[in-house]
Parts: sequence; structure tokens; C-alpha cells
Amino acid sequence: MAVSKTNDRVGAIETRGIEPVPDHERHGQASQMFWTWFAANISILGLPLGATLVAFRGLNIWQAVLVAVVGAFGSFALVGALSLAGKKGGAPALTLSRAVFGQRGNAGPTLITWLSRVGWETISTTTAAYALLALLNTAFGVGQNTVLTLVCLLVFIICTLLISGLGHATIMWINKWATVVFGVLNLIVMGFLVATVDWSKVLDAAAGPTSGVIAGVGFVAAGTGIGWANAGADYARYLPRTIPGRRLITASAFGAGIPLVLLISLGSLLSAGDPTLATASDPVAAINAMLPSWMAIPYLVAAFGGLLMSNHLSTYSAGLTMITLGLRVPRAAAVALDVVVMFAGGIYLMLIAEDFYGPFSTFLTLLAVPISAWIGVIAVDSLRGRTYDSEALMDTTRTSRYWYSGGFRLPAVLGWAVAIVAGLLFTKASTSATDVWFAGPLSDTWFGVNGLGWAISMVVSGLIYALFGRRTGSAAGSADGSTSPALERAGR
Repeated sequence: MAVSKTNDRVGAIETRGIEPVPDHERHGQASQMFWTWFAANISILGLPLGATLVAFRGLNIWQAVLVAVVGAFGSFALVGALSLAGKKGGAPALTLSRAVFGQRGNAGPTLITWLSRVGWETISTTTAAYALLALLNTAFGVGQNTVLTLVCLLVFIICTLLISGLGHATIMWINKWATVVFGVLNLIVMGFLVATVDWSKVLDAAAGPTSGVIAGVGFVAAGTGIGWANAGADYARYLPRTIPGRRLITASAFGAGIPLVLLISLGSLLSAGDPTLATASDPVAAINAMLPSWMAIPYLVAAFGGLLMSNHLSTYSAGLTMITLGLRVPRAAAVALDVVVMFAGGIYLMLIAEDFYGPFSTFLTLLAVPISAWIGVIAVDSLRGRTYDSEALMDTTRTSRYWYSGGFRLPAVLGWAVAIVAGLLFTKASTSATDVWFAGPLSDTWFGVNGLGWAISMVVSGLIYALFGRRTGSAAGSADGSTSPALERAGR
């Protein structure tokens, strides 16, 4: 296999695509995962998540904080655990997934992952464009119109393309320093938002039901870590194999958990006094209205920057996922194609759709099910000591060690498919009480009402794969991370 030489330096275009990173090109420390996930989660989208816990789940502030801690730290500990595959195999998450699902069987999870990334990018782009429109109005008195909306979308997309197009080294560098800058700005803004809290209403609020807490944990996990679980390996693939796995897990959990708990808790505080944040069609404007007028510009800059930090990570992963799907273009070109789709999605949400967060919540609810099904299979496979054959990962022909039966590893593919059906049985996705997009026949049961369809999907896929996906013997792989063809084929 011919491996392209990478130029993994800050400011240089990364030329490596999805091909595994050899040991002599590995570098970095576990702390990179802390800055990566901190940067991905300092955006203002955490505030509406917290507002939803109070406005729609009926929780008080103490329950909301508990939900934020469990949901955020727990889901990103899972992200960290799944990113160990990247350190071990040196490739993006969905490329490594070929070893588990087969070269053809991996197409389904990869397509779902790409749709998930595009969805998150569209949400971030739309919110950032709202922030830029508000900034122009505040600073120069320019009112919103169609042309200006398109310009603001393009500005954010170009910024995303510049960072994601350059690649891994530039992203890692920007994550660290931008996190400090935008983190400080966000802390200042949060301080002023706390001053607007109606503490009497917050402290007098009655505790919500236990079912609301369980549902809240699921909602936060699905809206944060579960959405990133299929991208963790993308950023760990350059790390040396010798880095202890527990450090990656800890760095990931704390990197995301700290900003998320602060933002979700603040969103809960704000909504306890004023529930309008949870239903705002323009969350940027809703938060801006709570601040002193002179704080508007720092707040909007912080909002724009925080969303950019999240979006360039998602776009980078989306480009790798497109190549895994079979797009035969350089990585930077795949990123460029992805932002075109992102631009179209932003146009729809800002100029066509009537509701902003309705489609957002529905999107999260539905895509969490197949993503969780993939996680269940991958988690069980990783626990069995999977190692990876670099040559076989890149060989998509019948000669590949990962071809299995007609390109499919049946226990993994069937486990994933059955789990999706099981999860959707308990899933209800709607933008309002009267606008139901999808409702499974068991969505009115306890599991369905509490939004646990995604968790059922994860458990079912893991159990099916554990029962029928025989151990491949991959733990006995060779020192370079490859496995015996005979042992690998035994896992059909």
C-alpha cells in the first residue's frame, strides 16, 4: 500500500487522507484531547440544552446540574474510550470500522455518520450566522435581509474551510489557543448572564420526577458525547501508541465535561426564571436580550468563535468520512465539498424553515439511534482486543482480509440493523405536540417517554454482536498492529 506523505505542521495543508499513520509519524500528548473537546463544547448551544431540562423536563437546578455532570462527563468518557482505536490503528473512526463491519457492510454506518456530521455543521453554521447578523446590527445598525444572511453564512463557512482544510496540526494548535481566548470571553458573558437570574424562582422550584432526570441524562448524552463518539479516533490517530488509554479517556471527559456542565447549568438557571430560551427561534438573540447593551459585541464575538471551534472539528471529520465512503479526492477537496452541503443546509434553516430548534431536536433524536447501534458493536469489538491491519483497511477489493462474506461481517451488520429497529420502536421525534415526525409503536412506554430509544439501540447491538460475533483472535495480532488472516476470517 502506498501511504501518502503527510505534512502535519501548523499552517501547512495536511496531505494524509484516511490511510493509517505509521508509528514514525506519530506525535503529541493525551492533553490534545482535552483541548480538542473543550474547544468543541464552548459554543452557546449548551445553553438551550440546559434550558430544555427545566422548561420541558420539569427539573430544578440541582437536578439539572446532576444531569449535566452525568450526561456530559459520562458520554465523553465513552468518546475517549472509543478514540483508543484511533491510537491503536492510526486511522479515522469509520475507516477502522471496516475491520468490524466489512468493506461493504461499513457503508451504512459511514453514511449515517456523514449525515450526522452535516447536521451538526448546519446547526452550528446557522447559529453562527445569526450571531454575525446580530453583531452587524449592534455595531453598525445594519438590519437583516436575504443578501446579508447569505453573506454571513459564507463568512462562517470560509472560516471553517480555512481551518479544516489545513488539517490536523492546525486544528490542534488553534484548539488550544482559541479555547483560552473564547473560554475567557464566555466566562465573562456567563458572569453577566448569572446576574439576570431570578433566584427566587430558581430556589423555589420543586424537584422534577426521577423519570425526568433519567430522560435528561439521555437527552444531554445524545446531544453531546453520543454525537461525537464516531469522531474521537479521527483526532487520536496521530498520537503514539505508548500513551496510556486512561489518559485519553480522562482528558476527553474533563475537556468536554467542564464547559458543558457550566453552560448547561447556566441554561437551566436562565430558564428557571424565563422559559423563553428553550423555545427561542433565534437563540443568539434571546441570550443577547438578557445582557447589558455594552456586552453585546463581546458576547457575539464569543458566540461566533465558540461555534467555529466546534464546526471545524465536525467538518474535518466529515471530510474523512466522505473519503471512507469512496469519494476519491484529496482530503482538503472533500472538506470543500462538505461545506457546500453545509451552506445549502444553512440556507434552508435560515430562509425557508419556520422553526429552528424543532428540526434540531428531531435530528438529534433520530440520528442518535443508528449512531448508538454502531457504538454498541464497536465497543464490544474493542473490548475483545481488536488490532488493525493497515493494508487490509485500505484494500476495498475481494482480496482484503476485511472482505469477510461478500464484503459484510454479518454479526456486526445484522446487530447494527436489528438494534436500529429496536431503538426506533421506542423513539418519538417531534417538533411539537401536534407536529410528530416519527413515533415508534412503543414510544409511549416508560423507555420511550423518557427518550431512551438510543440506549436500547446501543445495548441490543452490543448484545447481538457479543453473542454471534465470535472472537477473531485479534488480540494475538502482530506487533505492527496486523492480525493473522486465518484468525481474522474466523470472525465471519
